Amino acid sequence: MSRSESSTLAPYRWRAGGDPDNGTVSFQRYVAIGDSFTEGVGDPDPTRPNGLRGWADRVAEVLGRGEPSFGYANLAIRGRKLDPILDEQLAPAVALEPDLVTVYAGANDILRPKVDIDGLVERYDAALDRLAATGARLVVFTAFDPGGSAIYRPLRGRFALYNELVRTSARTHGATVVDFWTMREYRDWRYWDADRMHLGPAGHQRMAIEVLDTLGVPHDLQPLPLTDRPPLTRAEQRQENIAWVRGMAIPWVHRRLTGRSSGDGLDPKRPALAPID
Repeated sequence: MSRSESSTLAPYRWRAGGDPDNGTVSFQRYVAIGDSFTEGVGDPDPTRPNGLRGWADRVAEVLGRGEPSFGYANLAIRGRKLDPILDEQLAPAVALEPDLVTVYAGANDILRPKVDIDGLVERYDAALDRLAATGARLVVFTAFDPGGSAIYRPLRGRFALYNELVRTSARTHGATVVDFWTMREYRDWRYWDADRMHLGPAGHQRMAIEVLDTLGVPHDLQPLPLTDRPPLTRAEQRQENIAWVRGMAIPWVHRRLTGRSSGDGLDPKRPALAPID
């Protein structure tokens, strides 16, 4: 099928290869959009663009095995709220004519002192409508459940409302949902980076497994071993929390108050479709 012919496919039907009759699924043009979650912050790899790997790279590595024509682009930039993601990444994503798109956006908005969740997801829904019209397979994510975190627990109601609206939007546009909210293992801080805001390598690996399983793509990925830490005394816990506030939380708040972002000056790690090792 040519590109011009494929553009006539009905919305919400992805242009994947493979053989649905025997359960195989494959993709040729994968585009990831979003913020630090999708860029791969917390999963360092100095050999890669922006010095990061992340769950999306891990997914692309599996999708590209044995597929010489496979291409992967990652347009995500850390710190981006929903509107900048849509303004900067939506049109380039559509222009790449993907057959698979993953979308994670909105968490940085939810963490702000004030947010209109309904308005937020209304704009999110419009973006899914535009992406679905390309015929690509869409994958979206619910936000994680902060109920296990004393720091983020007060925002649990916001996250729950956002998730319900995202699920509704996904049903409307035929998108596949990766339900981060129900993945209770992420209450274990060993899946997270030391900044307590981003997934660590084990967390990114676990998310890649979840994405591939949700898509029905066979793979051999295994969870990474979790590093046990010796129990801390209350005094040690207090010192660790103080260090986190000074080193992570205060700089994060200062950037928000001054209108800056950790992604200022950064380019997308993979702006064009290309093979991945």
